[in-house]
Amino acid sequence: MTQINTVAVIGLGSIALRHRRNLKQTYTSATVLAMSASGRIPEQEVACADYIVSDIQSLIAAKPFMVIVASPSTLHAEHSIPLLEAGIPVLIEKPICATSSDALALTKAAERYNTALSVGYCLRYLSSAVEMKLLLDTKCIGTLYNVQADVGQFLPEWRADTEYKNSVSASAALGGGALLELSHELDYIQWLVGELKLNYGQVRNSSELDLEVEELADLVLTNKAGCVCYVHLDFLQKQPHRHCHFIGSQGRLNWDLLNNNIILHSANGTQTLYSEPEWDKNQMYLAMVDDFVRQITGQSHRCVTLKEAVTTVQLIEQIKQQAERGSKQ
Repeated sequence: MTQINTVAVIGLGSIALRHRRNLKQTYTSATVLAMSASGRIPEQEVACADYIVSDIQSLIAAKPFMVIVASPSTLHAEHSIPLLEAGIPVLIEKPICATSSDALALTKAAERYNTALSVGYCLRYLSSAVEMKLLLDTKCIGTLYNVQADVGQFLPEWRADTEYKNSVSASAALGGGALLELSHELDYIQWLVGELKLNYGQVRNSSELDLEVEELADLVLTNKAGCVCYVHLDFLQKQPHRHCHFIGSQGRLNWDLLNNNIILHSANGTQTLYSEPEWDKNQMYLAMVDDFVRQITGQSHRCVTLKEAVTTVQLIEQIKQQAERGSKQ
């Protein structure tokens, strides 16, 4: 294992806590620094942190091996660019930024200073996702015609300790809304079938949540081969739901991301190709950080590339500009 003396996490939310806890468990002798998104020094103890710092310059002075940026997406560029300039590798929680202009600024900084940067689309490290990538790459179902992705979860139940209207997910200023918060679907579909072009989009809000950001998004997209992809994202489903179906010339693959299984339907019947429902999903985050360490140290890796991350943000920006605005229901 690579010798790591100091690491840092920016942000004090639930995902930042997960990263600090994982870093403490993985690199037991390393010092873990924490910084709030605003730079404030919290009055209460910050779990799994050895020291609290108040600004980026203090982080840089500590010379961490890497920094995980888990602040609101509208602050990602502000927090990450000085670290890249200082030669400190940065793993940014998804999405890379809230706007394509910020994403491009980050890209230029990473390229100019030749500093490692990746984006935390952890679902690529789900064990069934790795299997799905292999199945599609080997044309398990022949020519791919359609993809149907559907994800939803009731926003008030996302974070038990936070009033949902005060959450990052509900705030336009902090990069909230279904498109950015649930951008995993746009990332993994492009990872699996290639870059997507927008054909149609509709975004809507409900009278149930009464948010300033979009609560539902319905999209029709195509890849370069003409495969049509339907994507539905929402903050409303009372039971968490995350499925993706792939329809090809030789069958259909049903992928249940929450139950971590893949079922093949073909002329030969129905067959479960993969099923690990008890698989510990924290392994996604551990594998993602380990992969980033491999990137930093020049080893073979499969981290999300800058181009991929920027493409996703550009697609979301295009959807926001061109999508129809559905009526509130």
